[in-house]
Amino acid sequence: MRATVDAVVNESKALDAVSPKVLAVTVLTSLSTSELQNELRLTATAEEQVISLAQLAQNANVDGVVASPQEIEGIRAACGTQFVILTPGIRPAWATTKGDQQRITTPADAIRGGANYIVVGRPILQSDNRVEASKRVLDEIAGAL
Repeated sequence: MRATVDAVVNESKALDAVSPKVLAVTVLTSLSTSELQNELRLTATAEEQVISLAQLAQNANVDGVVASPQEIEGIRAACGTQFVILTPGIRPAWATTKGDQQRITTPADAIRGGANYIVVGRPILQSDNRVEASKRVLDEIAGAL
């Protein structure tokens, strides 16, 4: 990870450009604690694993992580407020299904929890009216601010 960060910084300097944020992926939101422990043979819970990976990323000078919204508070406690958190696994309160995602929350809860960025894909893409679905997500976010 450190080599990636160094390469991004050096290339940005060479191009006289602002360095983009580098994010590391922690544990996919489609994996539950039981899957991590039973199938991947990890002893940690999903949250413990995510926080450990976030700390490793931070120690490698990575700007932040992609992590489940359920782990935001733990990451904030371990890595501080300047560390970027992007959260997939966002399901609006009105969404009827969670799909294959195991560790999810609403846009409002993710924002209140401290997410810098959220990813809302399927609830919008699978909607009959994507514009209306997008507006409803934005309304949920506005309600959390």
